[in-house]
Amino acid sequence: MNNPEVLVVGAGFSGIYLMHKLNEAKIDALCVEAAPDLGGTWYLNRYPGCRCDIESMEYSFTFSEELRNGWDWSEKYSAQPEILSYVNWVADKLDVRKNMIFDTPISKAHWNADEERWHVTAEDGRTWQPRIVIMATGGLTVPKNPDIPGFEAFKGEIYHVADWPHDPIDVSDKRVGVIGTGSSGIQVSTALAPVAGHLSVFQRTASYSVAAQNKPLSAEERNKFRDNWPALDAWARSSKSGLMTGPAEKTTMEYTPEEQQKMLEGAWAQGGAFHLTAQFTDTRKDEEGNMVVANFVKERIRERVKDPKLADLLCPDDLIATRRICVDTGYYEIFNQENVSLVDTKADAIVEVTQTGLRLASGAEHPLDILVLATGYDAITGALSRIDLQGEDGVTIKDVWADGPASIYGLGIAGFPNLFTVGGPISPGALANAFRTIEPMVDWITDAVTYMRDNDVAVMAPTKEGQEQWTEHAAKVAAHTLFTKTRSWYMGTNIPGKPQVFMAYAGGVPAYVEKCGAEASAGYPNFDKRMAGKLKAAS
Repeated sequence: MNNPEVLVVGAGFSGIYLMHKLNEAKIDALCVEAAPDLGGTWYLNRYPGCRCDIESMEYSFTFSEELRNGWDWSEKYSAQPEILSYVNWVADKLDVRKNMIFDTPISKAHWNADEERWHVTAEDGRTWQPRIVIMATGGLTVPKNPDIPGFEAFKGEIYHVADWPHDPIDVSDKRVGVIGTGSSGIQVSTALAPVAGHLSVFQRTASYSVAAQNKPLSAEERNKFRDNWPALDAWARSSKSGLMTGPAEKTTMEYTPEEQQKMLEGAWAQGGAFHLTAQFTDTRKDEEGNMVVANFVKERIRERVKDPKLADLLCPDDLIATRRICVDTGYYEIFNQENVSLVDTKADAIVEVTQTGLRLASGAEHPLDILVLATGYDAITGALSRIDLQGEDGVTIKDVWADGPASIYGLGIAGFPNLFTVGGPISPGALANAFRTIEPMVDWITDAVTYMRDNDVAVMAPTKEGQEQWTEHAAKVAAHTLFTKTRSWYMGTNIPGKPQVFMAYAGGVPAYVEKCGAEASAGYPNFDKRMAGKLKAAS
């Protein structure tokens, strides 16, 4: 199939749903995936302790009653093996594997204006010439390695959380070091601490982490959710996060301190991060209100860690919820163990990987047998930027994003005809329930492709004006939040040289879905269409 109408790149949740929708619409489509099998982030990230930070009953496809009711989640917050099993079950139910190929990283995709097709090349030399390309490459798929010299000298074992071996690693009686204390670092450290000979956690920036309050799910709890699905679904669709939380009714300071404490204690008992951030309307907008929530979480950290000085080091000194809040199952308690140490690399930076471990700026050395890298990702734009992606007149994605990413709705990019993106920059997925954003995005793209087919539109591309309007709107929305005041992967600050621009859409899922729907209902006025080789003015 060298000339499919549509080539989908990526076989995670987005790619699976895309193939289902395109098959339903009887559109000729092929999906290529870099990994050996489908599953996306849940195939790649199989490190010990890997777990979702959204409750299982909400971290599921919603479009199908059979899928929604046919899988029995075992825990409130599911671990990676169970989520990967769910992915495979869904793929089999939807029968999408037949048009997927694996072990196929894409190296370049060039638009050919004369042919009005894309020329796509895989790393192994295989080529395709689809009319339309849909990038479902994921927002957290390109791991970042730390910029520390000497890795090649280390004589122990090195593992990145995004490239964990399929076979178990024996850490018993081993000196293990984990670099990084974001979500992956917290999860892998929690899992390794009980079994490692000694665990050293190298922390540069402390993260806020909230107790999951995880537990097994009973059949009664699952059925209660299913029996009340229409109301719960409507609730989630009306929520900015796409989750069954809130809505908040007042600002933080409209409550007394006693009321604030009671509300936060109730949210803490429910578990997870999203309940905490949904209590007040201004948590992500007002610094004073934000610090009420931040200080509450710091109090919980100090309750969980016996050593007060250690607890202080584990308490972040920035705002809460302006970086992704972590969700843990016993993280802070590991620091009460004799075999666990916290190394503060903000005060004493790592300067070199040696043959036997890590050396700090002070000259202190930490001998290690195993080094685990939990150092994050080139988020949101990384998966597209690493492909030689060329649009009209040979313009590259790196050129057009040199000053920061731009798109229209995170679904298309001006200058790149017949290219659609699921969860591209300036869309809400990084701030919300993935399924509540994946499903409307895929539906929108499928409808757009069907519109092209049914209306004899050969080429469709966002206008520069439409893209500028969306990007400017999103920037104004972000400017009224606290997101832009914190160094985070949302801002690209974790990647040297990356433009510091807030890359998500902070207006919430309902507003986003409404705006995308209005675009489609109006006949895509912010897109140019070429019919029969001629440019048709934007309608």
